[in-house]
Amino acid sequence: MTLIILLLPAILLFGCDNAAAAGGDPTDGFTEVPLKPSNFVLQKPYDVPLDQRYSFIDGVHRMWVYSDDKPFSPGSDTQPRTEIRIAGLDYSSGVWQFEGHGYVPKGTSGATVAQIHGASHGATTLILRIYEPGEMRYYDTLHVAGDLYDTWFRLNIVHDVDGGMVTVFLNGEQKFQHHDEGPGDLYFKCGVYAAPADISHYMESRWRDIKIYRK
Repeated sequence: MTLIILLLPAILLFGCDNAAAAGGDPTDGFTEVPLKPSNFVLQKPYDVPLDQRYSFIDGVHRMWVYSDDKPFSPGSDTQPRTEIRIAGLDYSSGVWQFEGHGYVPKGTSGATVAQIHGASHGATTLILRIYEPGEMRYYDTLHVAGDLYDTWFRLNIVHDVDGGMVTVFLNGEQKFQHHDEGPGDLYFKCGVYAAPADISHYMESRWRDIKIYRK
């Protein structure tokens, strides 16, 4: 089931350029895109009430799911999820950036906590999963970062569609870069989405200060 989140933290606007590689901020050279409540759409197991998989308190979106939960819609063969889908800002060209402060409690494993949905080949351009002992991976293979349990981290994902490249920053530092999967109907998501295998029974992530930028 897909629902629009009606509560959002205050969103500040500021602009910035790609000086991150030279020690600047990942948002340098980008312009922030104003977000409205309608841009935040929640996907959750279709058979449970929203408040049993999601809360919004003091500006923090808390999302959790169980490995035996239903998918987000009847008849879907996808894995369980509770995710925020950034709606109304789908893109197919240019340079776009997601920013959010995330938190993953110890014990969550095999959960996608952020992604770029859409691609020329396959369903996704980027999957960032958390595995024990707090390791972030590109899908289930390449190491991105470690020691992420029980701590807030700032995540920035830059997608240069025309250049065919995705870059991941954690706490302002570039951690990963990879070719994308080609252009498509692209959009950002965050939350928890169970991997096909090797997952914990309970999965949770929290997000605050979510922003979108573009060039």
